Amino acid sequence: MASISGAAAAPSSAACRLRLRRQLLLRPSHLRLRVPNSIADLSRSSSSSSSSQSTPTPAAPLASKAEQNGHTRGAVEKDPIKLWERYVEWLYQHKELGLFVDVSRMGFTEEFLQRMEPQMQRAFEAMRELEKGAIANPDEGRMVGHYWLRDPGLAPNSFLRTKIESTLDRILAFSHDIVSGKIKPPSSPAGRFTQILSIGIGGSALGPQFVSEALAPDNPPLKIRFIDNTDPAGIDHQIAQLGPELASTLVIVISKSGGTPETRNGLLEVQKAFRDAGLEFSKQGVAVTQENSLLDNTARIEGWLARFPMFDWVGGRTSEMSAVGLLPAALQGIDIKEMLVGAALMDEETRNTVVKENPAALLALCWYWASEGIGNKDMVVLPYKDSLLLLSRYLQQLVMESLGKEFDLDGNRVNQGLTVYGNKGSTDQHAYIQQLREGVHNFFVTFIEVLRDRPPGHDWELEPGVTCGDYLFGMLQGTRSALYANDRESISVTVQEVTPKAVGALVALYERAVGIYASLVNINAYHQPGVEAGKKAAGEVLALQKRVLTVLNEARHGISLFTFFYYFSNEVHRFVHSGLRHAYCFRF
Repeated sequence: MASISGAAAAPSSAACRLRLRRQLLLRPSHLRLRVPNSIADLSRSSSSSSSSQSTPTPAAPLASKAEQNGHTRGAVEKDPIKLWERYVEWLYQHKELGLFVDVSRMGFTEEFLQRMEPQMQRAFEAMRELEKGAIANPDEGRMVGHYWLRDPGLAPNSFLRTKIESTLDRILAFSHDIVSGKIKPPSSPAGRFTQILSIGIGGSALGPQFVSEALAPDNPPLKIRFIDNTDPAGIDHQIAQLGPELASTLVIVISKSGGTPETRNGLLEVQKAFRDAGLEFSKQGVAVTQENSLLDNTARIEGWLARFPMFDWVGGRTSEMSAVGLLPAALQGIDIKEMLVGAALMDEETRNTVVKENPAALLALCWYWASEGIGNKDMVVLPYKDSLLLLSRYLQQLVMESLGKEFDLDGNRVNQGLTVYGNKGSTDQHAYIQQLREGVHNFFVTFIEVLRDRPPGHDWELEPGVTCGDYLFGMLQGTRSALYANDRESISVTVQEVTPKAVGALVALYERAVGIYASLVNINAYHQPGVEAGKKAAGEVLALQKRVLTVLNEARHGISLFTFFYYFSNEVHRFVHSGLRHAYCFRF
């Protein structure tokens, strides 16, 4: 990397470095960072190194299920000429978004592609029907229309189109009035709102958290905190951190129904903190919820500061481009219009029915290849950028809640899913890269690369020709090469810089990839019966606890073991013989 810049900190060094990284993106690291003049030149340069390497030993045959899905595997391609040709053939790039998808290090074969083509075309047709307003969630009889949020003209009727547009206008106007100080808290010494406390869980928290971490300016007009659990200590910590600024805190409560226990509990705890501080919560509360829900009616009756709609055709994990994500982002000074533009541009690209020209199709196809269509490999997400730290957690919910299904659309028990985990590079190279390279081969990696280190004019060199960002760039390239040398497959998604447009595009890219993959494995990506089952079981535990406490409170002089079992024999038997017994025993 010392050859990047001959002079120390020349004014154009950052621009030169960015151009070099673009060149390396188009002539990737498996070419040993040498830019060939021709394929013949590359052949000459690689002949000596390739002759010293032993021929890769083909992997053992896959299980019969994998063979049925069209997989015939060997070691990944190591010949540099063929790998270069593969890279050129399959690299996707979107110039306006500055986004690239490299799948050349996934070992899918031509036979696999041919066999998958009919399924891919059926998936494209399913996506078209979805955007037209087809009922995608028969459990609830609802459409799935998160694509309409960034292009209201796609909505199936004028009522929905007008609703989307008016909601965006209201978000922009309300955010402007809060930030400018036109709308003020009633008793804040600061004379304006300075903090946001967002109460929500799942998609109502992960999307806003990810976008805040990725895009919020260093000194936002309002700083944001989150209550995303029903942990009393965690709630107390967030409230304590606000201190006197509770009086200048805008509280956003996000829940489609208003009855989600964790969100309701957080709201009640915060309302108590307001009462204890002598503050009127309604003058600082905002509801984001479905119209006429319990929360919506409560906010209307109590006269909360504002109410914004959650549409029944937008699921929590795909709600970032709705009021759920756009309102907190706008209040932090993030350009939400650019987020919507980026998402709309990516949506347009992912409607392409040519696989090579559709980045979401490329991702879904690679997921299917890697996991053999049965979810037998994990997806490790490694963003090499601190601001993208929460991307892996955001994708964890989007992918796993969408694809983790017991039954397919025909009612067959399939137990589908795709496990997602990860953190950030290069920090977590010290945590699990050792196992990824030499341990159990039960994964594939998605590298997220950002070409620009700092804003123009802010770069500087640690030593002649080398910046901190060069080390990060080298770590990514080196890790990817080291994994590939040991037959570990990977996908690389590259953006030029982390901007609202790029983040919007990433969100839309993975939303579509999930939908296409779900079609390939014939499951419903837009419901979550397992989540509902967990909520029901938790409710049963709480109901039993209330009954036990009632009996104990009534028996002020004690209660015999016989009487206890007389009342609760059925419940005790069921919980003793279930996985819930541990939680129950610890409560008493």
